[in-house]
Amino acid sequence: MSAATLDASVARGAAKVKPFSRFEWMIAGRYLRARRRDAGVSVIAGFSFVGIMLGVAALIIVMSVMNGFRAELQSRILGVNGHVVLRDIDTPLTDYAEVADRVSKVPGVTFAMPVVDGQVLVTGASSVKSFALVKGVREADLKMLTPISSNIKVGSLDGFEESGGVAIGTRLAQALGLQLGDQITLIAPEGDSTPLGTVPRVKAYPVTAIFEIGLSDFDAAYVYMPLSEAQLFFNQEGKAASIEIFTDDPDDVSTLQGAIETAAGRPNYTSTWQTDNQAFFSALQVERNVMFIILTLIILVAALNIISGLFMLVKDKGRDIAILRTMGATRGSVMRVFLITGASIGVAGTIAGLILGVVFCLNIEEIRQFFSWLSGTVLFNPQFYFLSKLPAEIDAGEVVSVIAMALGLSLLATILPSWKASKLDPVEALRYE
Repeated sequence: MSAATLDASVARGAAKVKPFSRFEWMIAGRYLRARRRDAGVSVIAGFSFVGIMLGVAALIIVMSVMNGFRAELQSRILGVNGHVVLRDIDTPLTDYAEVADRVSKVPGVTFAMPVVDGQVLVTGASSVKSFALVKGVREADLKMLTPISSNIKVGSLDGFEESGGVAIGTRLAQALGLQLGDQITLIAPEGDSTPLGTVPRVKAYPVTAIFEIGLSDFDAAYVYMPLSEAQLFFNQEGKAASIEIFTDDPDDVSTLQGAIETAAGRPNYTSTWQTDNQAFFSALQVERNVMFIILTLIILVAALNIISGLFMLVKDKGRDIAILRTMGATRGSVMRVFLITGASIGVAGTIAGLILGVVFCLNIEEIRQFFSWLSGTVLFNPQFYFLSKLPAEIDAGEVVSVIAMALGLSLLATILPSWKASKLDPVEALRYE
């Protein structure tokens, strides 16, 4: 029995069955199975499937990596830098302890940390020199900085103020060849005035702790020292340069600015992490949006392949469609057959892309290490990127949006060819048979 005869026998009761009945699925399944004379259609269908799969997987992977970047950078940057920074106006911050205490009592504020900071040149056991940012803080405040206190690799923060030493990052220690107990020399350009001019201030401090927070730039450039030592080193005796304030909800700091400025009880002005890092996080958001648009084009191209493949299938199955129509199949039934055929490619490709993308994201660091070993090069070098490992954070809402978009494009791609098939005139199709 020929394929057309079998399809026609099944279609005799088509007018009596419900939409998307068993016979419509059966015919669509027959059209999806590869046969020698349908090789061209099958190849296009295969490319469409692969295109949608790779497009969906790429979108999920890229969006997850961008989410991971933003979440990691935000959590770690905000973990060591204040969400709100309060600075003095008119008079120096000599009353920093009282101001910090008052600000800490504002609802929504976790703690306030007086800071004396400055840029210095540092040297160690080797002849290597490096620039660093020195931050003078109180021992209790430093222990409140979770990214620092919970990631001490060597040494301890206990007795930090009495030790007269400093805490440095692992990358800075490696660059300078320093270990616990070694002396690190700090050179500040704003030195002491002498009859011969200004002489840079040079002083050595013992390394009492080495931390690693995972941000390569921070681990390579931050030096923490006791607040009293920093005041002496930077000629800021009895005062602080600023007060860094940490809040319960970093995304809602703008609502706390007024209360913080009022609670300070002195002339001051504040800035938030959102304004200080606006350019950086805006660049991440723009890059994320552009990548979404570019990768969506992959799915769009795959959807266009579905259109071309279905048009070829409609042309190839013109005689079969005509026989089905003459034996009782309705226009809607014929249209649904080709809708099922095209949509099946889109659904299968989307599901495969979802699985591939999620599995890739869950094992992205292991995959990176494997390809680094395979190529013999360092992929995602921490010296050039902010983080020491490749992050990925899957957002369920975004994954649902990607799946909905892929399925929507796949369905839209089937409408025109399916409508064309339903409008096929059986008389014209069978004229020369």
